[in-house]
Amino acid sequence: MSIPKAYVEHVAVWVKDIHWHIRFFHEVFGMTLREVQGSVEEPIQYWTLGGMQFMSKPDFDGPEGRLGHLGVMCEDVEYALAAARRFHVTPMPQGHNWLRLPDGLALEFIQASPAASVAQALAINPRS
Repeated sequence: MSIPKAYVEHVAVWVKDIHWHIRFFHEVFGMTLREVQGSVEEPIQYWTLGGMQFMSKPDFDGPEGRLGHLGVMCEDVEYALAAARRFHVTPMPQGHNWLRLPDGLALEFIQASPAASVAQALAINPRS
C-alpha cells in the first residue's frame, strides 16, 4: 500500500495585533475571510482563504508571528496518526488528532472530506 498523501492546510501564528495581520494579508495577498472565532470586529482567531490562521494574543511578550501549529490535511488521518506515533510524539490536550513533535512543533491532523481531494490540491502547480 502506498502512503496516503497530505498537505499543509493552514499555518497558525500567535499575533499581538490581529487586525493588523488581517489587513496586511488581505491588502498584500488578497487573502479573505474563511472562518472566524468571535466576531469580525473582535476576532479571537481568524482563518483566511490561502492558509493563514491568526490567533490573537495581545499580551504575548515575544516576536510577532510565533508559530502556533501546522494544520495538515490528510487523505487518511488515522493512517497518518498511527505512522506519526511511531516517532515517539506527544499527545496534546486539544484532541486525538493533535500531536507535539520532540522539538516542540504542534501538528493538527485534519481528515479531508471525500469531495476535497488531497490529490487535486497537490496537483496544482503554482509555478507553471
